Amino acid sequence: MAAPIAYAERTAYSLIATDLDGTLLRGDDTFSDRSLDALARVAAAGARHLVVTGRPAPRVRPLLDRLHSRGLAVCGQGAQLYDADADRLLWSVTLDRELAETALGKIEAEVGQLYAAVDQDGVDGLTLIEPGYRMPHPTLPALRVGRRDDLWCEPISKVLLRHPTLSDDELASTARSVVGSLATVTMSGPGTVELQPCGITKATGLALAAEHLGLRPEDTVAFGDMPNDIPMFDWAARGVAMANAHPELKAVADEVTTSNEDDGVAVVLERLFP
Repeated sequence: MAAPIAYAERTAYSLIATDLDGTLLRGDDTFSDRSLDALARVAAAGARHLVVTGRPAPRVRPLLDRLHSRGLAVCGQGAQLYDADADRLLWSVTLDRELAETALGKIEAEVGQLYAAVDQDGVDGLTLIEPGYRMPHPTLPALRVGRRDDLWCEPISKVLLRHPTLSDDELASTARSVVGSLATVTMSGPGTVELQPCGITKATGLALAAEHLGLRPEDTVAFGDMPNDIPMFDWAARGVAMANAHPELKAVADEVTTSNEDDGVAVVLERLFP
């Protein structure tokens, strides 16, 4: 990560990259008026706001509408660059389904039965869940299939994993130890350990979006709450963790703000864009 930049030297950035769940979104899947006002202040100053989220493009589209955002969004943990104006993917990387099955088998050989779900690729891709899988966000739509083999019927951007007894940290640690180069393992929220294409992170998607916008890492301040935001913090000039963030992210953040429920993003933006 770049060295912290003193506020006395710099008070604004040209690119504001925010995660959604646990960061800009409140627990009830809404944006506070204060957060919306802060983002309007950012826009008035000529800076860009970019959503960088683990949610796939179809699950981000209605949230972008609420944000009145019609530009780019980084979705699927960096595997998708979505153009909301055109409702199309400018770029996407899929996870090889045979590799995904092999990775699942390796993890289950270590920890026992897992429950899996997948996000299909594309702007109309579905979230499919196998028997026994519980969605960590009950408000998100998902289609239950009859057996695991049905998960692989169409190209996918990632696999979501749950274990009946292991914690997210334990599951993610074991998965990383056995998956190797088959996939990238991330932890993006409570009950959300994921497999995505090898080498793909939020940073790869953010870098591609910034290139499209003509902006650079040194122009960027990033906000997040989970370990999947670490690559984004490493890429950006400044990383701001929420008070509710995972300890791994707080350890590498330049600053810790208040929680997502207490408008932590807005607290910082109001200071950066007075």
